[in-house]
Amino acid sequence: MSSITQQTVLDQLSKVRGPDLEGDIVSLNMVSGVHISGSDVMFSITVPAERARELEPLRAAAETAVKDLSGVGKVMAVLTGERKAGSAPASPPPPSPQQQRMAPPQQPAAPTKTGVPGVKSIIAVASGKGGVGKSTTSVNLALALSRLGKSVGLLDADIYGPSMPRMLGLFGKPTAEGRTLDPMEKFGLKVMSIGFLVEEETPMIWRGPMVISALTQMLREVAWGELDILVVDMPPGTGDAQLTMAQQVPLAGAVIVSTPQDIALIDARKGLNMFKRVEVPILGLIENMSTFICPSCGHRSDIFGHGGAREEAERLATPFLGEIPLHMDIRTNSDRGTPVVDSMPDGPHATAYLDIARKVVAQLESASTAAPKIVME
Repeated sequence: MSSITQQTVLDQLSKVRGPDLEGDIVSLNMVSGVHISGSDVMFSITVPAERARELEPLRAAAETAVKDLSGVGKVMAVLTGERKAGSAPASPPPPSPQQQRMAPPQQPAAPTKTGVPGVKSIIAVASGKGGVGKSTTSVNLALALSRLGKSVGLLDADIYGPSMPRMLGLFGKPTAEGRTLDPMEKFGLKVMSIGFLVEEETPMIWRGPMVISALTQMLREVAWGELDILVVDMPPGTGDAQLTMAQQVPLAGAVIVSTPQDIALIDARKGLNMFKRVEVPILGLIENMSTFICPSCGHRSDIFGHGGAREEAERLATPFLGEIPLHMDIRTNSDRGTPVVDSMPDGPHATAYLDIARKVVAQLESASTAAPKIVME
């Protein structure tokens, strides 16, 4: 059993000086969320939001200090920004009347989107709610894209409920070189998940800023290498993590997964509209659990309805990518860590995922080769 405790970590962090070399980060109540999993340690450091970039060396120093403890493996320290109530970023003095007359009208600055080196296209697989099979779709879509000859990575962005280790039968700890993690690999995919860094049954009791910081590190501090496509399995809903990914990452597009019934389509519509508002292209809708065919008698039952996602796509003038049935083989292979596209490559379910993958590739290639429009005024 590991001898590392929260108190051991805090004692070590108390040696790290606070901002402006005043006190230490523990006595200043800057450290929270210390999480230990085996030999791995994670924690957050709360800093003033306006100084987060400036205090990055403090985060690195804290991470190094904990790494120096005997028996510690990997360490992840994240900065969380906190702004005092009523405070606001410093603003420049108002321009003089003459400056106002001379200055051209200013447009609001668009959020900066920085790509991931070596990755050509990043696509998000999202849903408005949980329980619609989004992660199963992400895994099998990634494998189908790989079968089409693409080099593919898979990022599990669901910090609270990571499922990729189980769905891919991929366990163990990623290696690291400095601050850069090497992705795990299975079935020809490069994979990263917080599930590789914590025990499967350990809850992630983290606030939103910690989740966003960890997600950013898994995206940008992983040696993805040269990839044609990075598939991001988004957490369900339309919260901070989804908005941060949409606003800060140059997504080539989003795939929305829904089941056919009205209640799921309402939430899928919310997810679709969120991406539209931040100008992320919608690659299309997938209807998952579309219909059930009894393996014993062949009788078809539309347990969750059928065709709802197709109708919604037509109503919203959005591409419809295809239907995936509700079938025991898809579920059992996901639970066993042998996704159906790999374990049953010639079966009808793998064929359905491949058809969807071809449509996704066609849209990505069409967008990249689209000629600029010339507007005559």
